[in-house]
Amino acid sequence: MPSNFIKTGVLLLVMTGIFVATGVVVGGQTGLFIALIVATGMNIVTYWKSDKLVLRMHGAQEVDARTAPDFYNLIGHLSQRAGLPMPRVYIMNSPQPNAFATGRNPQNAAVCASTGLLDMLTPEEVAGVMAHELAHIKNRDTLTMTVAASFGGAISMFANMLQLGMLFGSGRNNRSGMFGTLIAALVAPFAAMMVQMAISRSREYQADQIGAQICGNPLWLASALVKIQNAVRGGLRNRSAESIPATAHMFIINPLTGRGTDSWFSTHPSTENRVAELEKLAQEMGVATAQAQVRPGSRGGKFLPDTAPATGRSLRPTWGGTGGGGGDGRGPWG
Repeated sequence: MPSNFIKTGVLLLVMTGIFVATGVVVGGQTGLFIALIVATGMNIVTYWKSDKLVLRMHGAQEVDARTAPDFYNLIGHLSQRAGLPMPRVYIMNSPQPNAFATGRNPQNAAVCASTGLLDMLTPEEVAGVMAHELAHIKNRDTLTMTVAASFGGAISMFANMLQLGMLFGSGRNNRSGMFGTLIAALVAPFAAMMVQMAISRSREYQADQIGAQICGNPLWLASALVKIQNAVRGGLRNRSAESIPATAHMFIINPLTGRGTDSWFSTHPSTENRVAELEKLAQEMGVATAQAQVRPGSRGGKFLPDTAPATGRSLRPTWGGTGGGGGDGRGPWG
C-alpha cells in the first residue's frame, strides 16, 4: 500500500529529527554532525535489517516443518487463505502468551509466537492470533511497525547512554551542558514513544477484522485476546519486551505489565473494545456463538515443540507443563 510507504518515510524523518535534535542539544555542531552520520546509517539498517534486529532482540528462534510441524503447517494454511507467501516462522521463549509479525514486505516477512501463547491457547485461538499477524503483513503494516521498533530502541539506548554520561561525567560539563543532556535523556525516548503510539492503535482494529476473515471465525481471536490480556494483567512478564519497550506496539496485546514507566504508554486500543468489534463482526458473518466459542478454561500445547531446533534446550515455559492438548486435539479445520 503506497500510504504505508509514505507513513514509513514520514516516520523515518521524524525519528531522524528526534535523533539529530538530541545530538545538537548534547554536542552542538559536533553532535549534529555525528548524529547525522549515525542516523543515516540507522535508516539504511532499519529498512533492510530491522526484522532480524527485532527478532534478535527477543531471542526468537526459527522453526520449520521438521522442528515444529503443527505450528508451521498452521501458518502455511493461514498464509494460503490470506493469499500471502509463506513467511519465516519463529518462536520466542517467554511464558507470557503473545505474538508479533515483522518484515519490510510480504516477501520478506516473519511471524513469531511465544511459548506461552502456544502452551496456553487452543488451536483455534492460536489460529486467530496468527491470522491477525498475517493481516499486518497483508496490510504492509510491518514495515512501519518494525522501523519504529528499531529506531525507537536505538533512541532509548542513546538516551540511557546520555544519562550515564551525565551521572559519571558531570564534572566535565558546565551547567547548560548538564541541563541539555537531561532534557535529551528525558525527551528523546518520550518523543519516540509518541510516534509509536500514533501509528499503532487504528491498525489493530483493521488487523483484527482481516485476521478474523482469514481464519474464518472472529470469536477465536476474541477468545484469544481475553486470555492474553488476563495473562498480562495477572503478572506473566515478557522480559525482553520490558527491557526494550520500544517494541511493545508490535505485539498483539501490549506486553508491558505496568511496572515503572511502562504504565505511561498505552500502545493498543482496549481489549474490551476489540472483543466487542469482533463479536459484532461474528454476527455479521453469521457465526453462531454457541458453535464457535472456545470452551472456557481449555488449554493448548498442540503447537509447542519440546526443544529448540538449534540448541536442543527446552522451549516449554518454566512455570507450567504441556497444557494437555487443547480440546479434542484436532486443528482449527480438522
